[in-house]
Amino acid sequence: MKVAERFKIIGVSMLLVAGLAACEKQNPGPAESAGKNIDRTMDQAGQKIGNAADKAGVAIDDTEITAKIKAAFMAESGLKTLQISVDTVKGVVTLSGSVDTQQHSDTAKAMASAVSGVNSVKNELVIISKK
Repeated sequence: MKVAERFKIIGVSMLLVAGLAACEKQNPGPAESAGKNIDRTMDQAGQKIGNAADKAGVAIDDTEITAKIKAAFMAESGLKTLQISVDTVKGVVTLSGSVDTQQHSDTAKAMASAVSGVNSVKNELVIISKK
């Protein structure tokens, strides 16, 4: 909801800029100069808000990637009961925890790599053999 409100503010700012640009004179008065300064400030704020919205989009994408990987692990019979943590930051997935064989470690890495949006996988899984 906050992102939508920010986009509304940006839209209103753009309308103000367009309106003031249409009224531009050769020798602007104090009110017009103040308006231009406000417009400049609003434009800068809009850019910062846009950057924040982009960062929020990355976080949502990372959460989606993590969820897809965890779902894939649950569907894989050899991995669903194992202790594997998945963390995703900017498309880089880190697998940590323990598995009982090198094959399970390799399978987990391959499955994570196959998920759309994954840039790379750091496999930090520890192999703990069953006794």
